[in-house]
Amino acid sequence: MILPVDPARYATFLGVMAVMAVTPGPANVFAIAIGAERGKRAALIAVAGMNSATLVWFGVAALGLGAAVLAFPQVFHLIAYAGAAYVAWLGLKSLLAARIETLGELKPASIQPSARAWRDGFTVQISNPKAILFFTAVLPPFLDPHRPLAPQLACFACGTIGFDVISMSAYGLGGAALARKMAQPRFRRGFQLVVGVLLITAAALMALRH
Repeated sequence: MILPVDPARYATFLGVMAVMAVTPGPANVFAIAIGAERGKRAALIAVAGMNSATLVWFGVAALGLGAAVLAFPQVFHLIAYAGAAYVAWLGLKSLLAARIETLGELKPASIQPSARAWRDGFTVQISNPKAILFFTAVLPPFLDPHRPLAPQLACFACGTIGFDVISMSAYGLGGAALARKMAQPRFRRGFQLVVGVLLITAAALMALRH
Protein backbone atom coordinates (compact mmCIF):
# COMPACT_ATOMS: atom_id res chain seq x y z
CA MET A 1 0.00 0.00 0.00
CA ILE A 2 1.42 3.39 -1.02
CA LEU A 3 0.81 6.11 1.56
CA PRO A 4 -0.41 9.54 0.38
CA VAL A 5 2.73 11.16 1.84
CA ASP A 6 6.14 9.96 2.94
CA PRO A 7 5.99 9.51 6.77
CA ALA A 8 9.38 11.13 7.39
CA ARG A 9 8.56 14.08 5.17
CA TYR A 10 5.16 14.47 6.81
CA ALA A 11 6.68 14.37 10.31
CA THR A 12 9.06 17.16 9.32
CA PHE A 13 6.16 19.17 7.91
CA LEU A 14 4.20 18.77 11.16
CA GLY A 15 7.18 20.04 13.13
CA VAL A 16 7.48 23.11 10.92
CA MET A 17 3.73 23.66 11.07
CA ALA A 18 3.65 23.44 14.87
CA VAL A 19 6.24 26.21 15.14
CA MET A 20 4.44 28.38 12.59
CA ALA A 21 1.08 27.86 14.28
CA VAL A 22 2.19 29.04 17.73
CA THR A 23 4.22 31.98 16.44
CA PRO A 24 2.34 35.25 17.01
CA GLY A 25 1.18 36.58 13.66
CA PRO A 26 -1.80 38.45 12.21
CA ALA A 27 -4.20 35.52 12.72
CA ASN A 28 -3.24 34.84 16.35
CA VAL A 29 -3.19 38.54 17.23
CA PHE A 30 -6.62 38.87 15.64
CA ALA A 31 -7.89 35.88 17.66
CA ILE A 32 -6.78 37.57 20.90
CA ALA A 33 -8.50 40.81 19.93
CA ILE A 34 -11.78 39.13 18.97
CA GLY A 35 -11.78 37.01 22.14
CA ALA A 36 -11.16 40.04 24.33
CA GLU A 37 -13.76 42.17 22.61
CA ARG A 38 -16.55 39.68 21.84
CA GLY A 39 -16.02 36.65 24.09
CA LYS A 40 -15.41 32.90 23.73
CA ARG A 41 -18.15 32.10 21.22
CA ALA A 42 -17.07 34.83 18.82
CA ALA A 43 -13.40 33.81 19.20
CA LEU A 44 -14.17 30.22 18.20
CA ILE A 45 -16.39 31.34 15.32
CA ALA A 46 -13.58 33.60 14.11
CA VAL A 47 -11.21 30.62 14.28
CA ALA A 48 -13.67 28.68 12.11
CA GLY A 49 -13.73 31.58 9.65
CA MET A 50 -9.94 31.76 9.47
CA ASN A 51 -9.62 28.04 8.85
CA SER A 52 -12.35 28.14 6.23
CA ALA A 53 -10.12 30.60 4.39
CA THR A 54 -7.21 28.19 4.81
CA LEU A 55 -9.30 25.52 3.08
CA VAL A 56 -9.88 27.95 0.22
CA TRP A 57 -6.12 28.49 -0.03
CA PHE A 58 -5.55 24.72 -0.20
CA GLY A 59 -8.09 24.55 -2.99
CA VAL A 60 -6.29 27.32 -4.85
CA ALA A 61 -2.98 25.53 -4.21
CA ALA A 62 -4.40 22.44 -5.90
CA LEU A 63 -5.12 24.60 -8.95
CA GLY A 64 -1.61 26.01 -9.02
CA LEU A 65 -1.19 28.90 -6.59
CA GLY A 66 2.47 29.45 -7.39
CA ALA A 67 1.74 29.93 -11.06
CA ALA A 68 -1.17 32.24 -10.24
CA VAL A 69 1.03 34.45 -8.03
CA LEU A 70 3.59 34.77 -10.81
CA ALA A 71 0.96 35.46 -13.44
CA PHE A 72 -1.17 37.90 -11.43
CA PRO A 73 1.01 39.41 -8.67
CA GLN A 74 -1.03 42.63 -8.55
CA VAL A 75 -4.16 40.69 -7.60
CA PHE A 76 -2.45 39.18 -4.56
CA HIS A 77 -1.03 42.58 -3.62
CA LEU A 78 -4.54 44.03 -3.64
CA ILE A 79 -5.98 41.13 -1.60
CA ALA A 80 -3.29 41.50 1.07
CA TYR A 81 -3.57 45.27 1.35
CA ALA A 82 -7.37 45.23 1.31
CA GLY A 83 -7.36 42.76 4.20
CA ALA A 84 -4.86 44.88 6.13
CA ALA A 85 -7.00 47.97 5.59
CA TYR A 86 -10.11 46.15 6.82
CA VAL A 87 -8.39 44.98 10.01
CA ALA A 88 -6.97 48.48 10.59
CA TRP A 89 -10.49 49.87 10.22
CA LEU A 90 -11.75 47.47 12.91
CA GLY A 91 -8.91 48.66 15.15
CA LEU A 92 -9.72 52.31 14.58
CA LYS A 93 -13.39 51.62 15.39
CA SER A 94 -12.34 50.12 18.72
CA LEU A 95 -10.07 53.09 19.53
CA LEU A 96 -12.86 55.51 18.64
CA ALA A 97 -15.33 53.62 20.85
CA ALA A 98 -12.90 53.89 23.78
CA ARG A 99 -12.50 57.63 23.22
CA ILE A 100 -16.26 58.25 22.95
CA GLU A 101 -16.94 56.26 26.09
CA THR A 102 -14.23 58.20 27.93
CA LEU A 103 -16.12 61.39 27.02
CA GLY A 104 -19.27 59.87 28.47
CA GLU A 105 -21.15 59.69 25.18
CA LEU A 106 -21.55 55.91 25.03
CA LYS A 107 -23.69 53.54 27.05
CA PRO A 108 -22.24 50.24 28.30
CA ALA A 109 -21.04 48.41 25.21
CA SER A 110 -22.88 45.39 23.94
CA ILE A 111 -21.07 42.44 22.43
CA GLN A 112 -21.19 42.54 18.65
CA PRO A 113 -23.11 39.72 16.93
CA SER A 114 -20.85 36.68 16.86
CA ALA A 115 -22.07 35.85 13.35
CA ARG A 116 -19.85 38.70 12.14
CA ALA A 117 -16.85 36.99 13.68
CA TRP A 118 -16.80 34.30 10.97
CA ARG A 119 -16.74 36.93 8.22
CA ASP A 120 -14.03 38.92 9.99
CA GLY A 121 -11.92 35.82 10.58
CA PHE A 122 -12.30 34.70 6.97
CA THR A 123 -11.31 38.16 5.71
CA VAL A 124 -8.18 38.22 7.87
CA GLN A 125 -6.91 34.81 6.75
CA ILE A 126 -7.82 35.03 3.08
CA SER A 127 -5.73 38.22 2.86
CA ASN A 128 -2.99 37.12 5.27
CA PRO A 129 0.43 37.38 3.56
CA LYS A 130 1.64 34.64 5.91
CA ALA A 131 -0.87 32.28 4.26
CA ILE A 132 0.31 33.26 0.77
CA LEU A 133 3.93 32.75 1.83
CA PHE A 134 3.07 29.36 3.31
CA PHE A 135 1.47 28.07 0.12
CA THR A 136 4.09 29.49 -2.23
CA ALA A 137 7.30 28.89 -0.25
CA VAL A 138 6.79 26.53 2.71
CA LEU A 139 4.42 23.88 1.36
CA PRO A 140 5.84 23.16 -2.16
CA PRO A 141 9.12 21.55 -0.93
CA PHE A 142 7.10 18.95 0.98
CA LEU A 143 5.06 17.89 -2.03
CA ASP A 144 6.21 14.74 -3.77
CA PRO A 145 5.84 14.99 -7.57
CA HIS A 146 5.79 11.20 -7.80
CA ARG A 147 2.62 10.87 -5.69
CA PRO A 148 -0.94 12.03 -6.46
CA LEU A 149 -1.38 15.70 -5.50
CA ALA A 150 -4.90 15.63 -4.05
CA PRO A 151 -4.24 13.05 -1.27
CA GLN A 152 -1.04 14.90 -0.32
CA LEU A 153 -2.87 18.22 -0.04
CA ALA A 154 -5.58 16.56 2.04
CA CYS A 155 -3.00 15.27 4.52
CA PHE A 156 -1.19 18.60 4.68
CA ALA A 157 -4.51 20.41 5.11
CA CYS A 158 -5.41 18.21 8.09
CA GLY A 159 -2.07 18.91 9.75
CA THR A 160 -2.16 22.64 9.02
CA ILE A 161 -5.73 23.22 10.14
CA GLY A 162 -5.33 20.96 13.17
CA PHE A 163 -2.42 22.98 14.54
CA ASP A 164 -4.01 26.28 13.57
CA VAL A 165 -7.29 25.47 15.31
CA ILE A 166 -5.46 24.54 18.54
CA SER A 167 -3.22 27.60 18.45
CA MET A 168 -5.81 30.17 17.35
CA SER A 169 -8.36 28.84 19.84
CA ALA A 170 -5.84 29.07 22.67
CA TYR A 171 -5.04 32.67 21.77
CA GLY A 172 -8.72 33.55 21.33
CA LEU A 173 -9.88 31.92 24.57
CA GLY A 174 -7.01 33.60 26.38
CA GLY A 175 -8.34 36.94 25.23
CA ALA A 176 -11.91 35.93 26.08
CA ALA A 177 -10.90 35.01 29.63
CA LEU A 178 -10.48 38.70 30.25
CA ALA A 179 -13.74 39.66 28.54
CA ARG A 180 -15.81 38.91 31.67
CA LYS A 181 -14.55 42.12 33.20
CA MET A 182 -15.92 44.13 30.30
CA ALA A 183 -18.92 45.12 32.42
CA GLN A 184 -16.61 47.47 34.35
CA PRO A 185 -16.53 50.78 32.42
CA ARG A 186 -12.91 51.63 33.22
CA PHE A 187 -11.71 48.14 32.33
CA ARG A 188 -13.82 48.16 29.17
CA ARG A 189 -12.32 51.45 28.01
CA GLY A 190 -8.81 50.12 28.60
CA PHE A 191 -9.59 46.94 26.72
CA GLN A 192 -11.06 48.80 23.78
CA LEU A 193 -7.76 50.65 23.54
CA VAL A 194 -5.81 47.37 23.76
CA VAL A 195 -8.05 45.71 21.17
CA GLY A 196 -7.62 48.67 18.85
CA VAL A 197 -3.85 48.54 19.18
CA LEU A 198 -3.82 44.74 18.63
CA LEU A 199 -5.92 44.99 15.49
CA ILE A 200 -3.84 47.81 14.06
CA THR A 201 -0.72 45.79 14.90
CA ALA A 202 -2.19 42.81 13.03
CA ALA A 203 -2.93 45.07 10.06
CA ALA A 204 0.63 46.38 10.12
CA LEU A 205 2.01 42.83 10.23
CA MET A 206 -0.16 41.89 7.25
CA ALA A 207 1.07 44.87 5.23
CA LEU A 208 4.74 44.59 6.22
CA ARG A 209 4.98 40.83 5.73
CA HIS A 210 3.44 41.19 2.32
